[in-house]
Amino acid sequence: MYRTYTCGELRAEHAGSRVTLAGWVHRVRDLGGLTFIDLRDRYGLTQLYFNPDNAELMERAARLRMEDVIQIVGTVTARPEQMRNTNMSTGDIEVQVETLEVLTRAAVLPFTLEEEDTAHEELRLKYRYLDLRRPGKARYLHLRHRLAQAARRTLDELSFLEVETPILMKSTPEGARDYLVPSRLHHGHFYALPQSPQTYKQLLMVAGFDRYYQIVKCFRDEDLRSDRQPEFTQIDLEMSFAEEKDVQDVAEAVIAACVREAWQQELELPLRRMSWQEAMERYGSDKPDLRFGMEIQDIAELVPGCNFGVLEGALPDGVTRGFVLPGQAEGFSRKKVDALQDYAKHLGGKGVIVVRYTAEGLQSQISKFVGDEWLARLAEHMGASEGDVMILAAGEFRMVCKLLGNMRLRLAGEYGMIDPKRHELLWVTEFPMFEYDEEAQRHVAAHHPFTQPNAEQFAAEVDPGALLSRGYDLVMDGQEIAGGSVRIHDPNMQRKVFSMLGIGDEEAQEKFGFLIDALQYGAPPHAGCAFGFDRLVMIFGGTENIRDVIAFPKTNSAASPMDGAPGGVSATQLAELHISVVPEKE
Repeated sequence: MYRTYTCGELRAEHAGSRVTLAGWVHRVRDLGGLTFIDLRDRYGLTQLYFNPDNAELMERAARLRMEDVIQIVGTVTARPEQMRNTNMSTGDIEVQVETLEVLTRAAVLPFTLEEEDTAHEELRLKYRYLDLRRPGKARYLHLRHRLAQAARRTLDELSFLEVETPILMKSTPEGARDYLVPSRLHHGHFYALPQSPQTYKQLLMVAGFDRYYQIVKCFRDEDLRSDRQPEFTQIDLEMSFAEEKDVQDVAEAVIAACVREAWQQELELPLRRMSWQEAMERYGSDKPDLRFGMEIQDIAELVPGCNFGVLEGALPDGVTRGFVLPGQAEGFSRKKVDALQDYAKHLGGKGVIVVRYTAEGLQSQISKFVGDEWLARLAEHMGASEGDVMILAAGEFRMVCKLLGNMRLRLAGEYGMIDPKRHELLWVTEFPMFEYDEEAQRHVAAHHPFTQPNAEQFAAEVDPGALLSRGYDLVMDGQEIAGGSVRIHDPNMQRKVFSMLGIGDEEAQEKFGFLIDALQYGAPPHAGCAFGFDRLVMIFGGTENIRDVIAFPKTNSAASPMDGAPGGVSATQLAELHISVVPEKE
């Protein structure tokens, strides 16, 4: 037996017990002939004490290096009152070592395992198994486990059945690129790794399973950001005979269980609902951050006759809006204004209008056009007072939302207006059914093509650009953590939606014929949603880097420095698959 207790288990009541411990040498301290070692395992630390009367044992202890794996036998002793360490769960005791065995010698580490180590992230990812030994890193995986179990318990109590769906599936690209897997047995044909189990979970509803869930791996071959990975995990669920509120109630029970598990707090339910249109108008985002104010306001009633072409020219087809940044007018320099203009152009806009309300009055680059009286009316309309800054934008609705929404977040972060201990959740509902893709010159699904449209609008055959969907997203602290919709269960409606997306009958049958066929055999009304589990753990763990919460993540270039993936394969393997690699163009 390698151990009778873990390194986080011993307490004062174990004093006098003879124990066997095993783990990694976390720290060695030589205090003038007295040697102490902190022994670490997954469960915690235990202080070991080596008696200086045992010269041979002291000599062996002196040869230990960081991260050696050892086993000891010793006696638990209570620490003197003044020597107790309240920062350790085992801080009331130490173990006086009687025998020491080195199980494995550790090579010199490529970086230290102190929490504040500044080693480059790519180096730490190359030696990820070492990086995960840090208690600070390991806690994310502990949290991940606990949140997964909380979700499972909740869904099990609500009669959901956990069902595994295929990882090798048919490629049906709509949106992000698929990861393709060549078939050896079917020459020239490919599987795809699932971007979502969407079609399978709908088929499970057709099959009569009523309530399904799965904690599932999904894959998207897309450009990466700090909160994205090529392979990611979802808590996926689907319900038959369900509408929006039914799914939202279940999702709220899951997130409430996670809040209880992670923060030992109770979430006030039901959560707030806000339409997509309201979220865009007030916050410039379909995932609004409600932890601070600075709501966007409409200034259209002030624009006629203002004598500034950028504002007047935006109406009536576009919008004129703005928000107030409180208390920052004095430090809002020309350099700061220029930086905002550069940021606006980075976002694809032409710029913004900045009005500073200083002790000397209202100051702006448009003062000479609109005059002081108009600026005073603007300040009154927006509720601005001395010391505030007003940020305005004009143009097409979505572009103005993008500019002001992003600037609102940027400035709130820059000026410390977001309380990290405050958390705000809400549902965003009634999303547009479609978005127009300028590059493809066609409408694309805002959620996915299986989302049910608003029934009245659909029957009235409104313009596709005005058609609303029965989609909904759960937003937490300005990040989407779950998305879902009521699904289409009528095969004729599904065909028509495909047609509106520019997918003809032949293409629809080739890509999605199996689903359309299934809907003809008594499909129940059904709805569902999926949590982005990695992002959820990231928020609850208090980190902004999604790689922290994944055991073996990829870099921003979708590579794994640790094992060298993706890597080349042999000519034999390629020949078996009837594949040749085309040389990359210079």
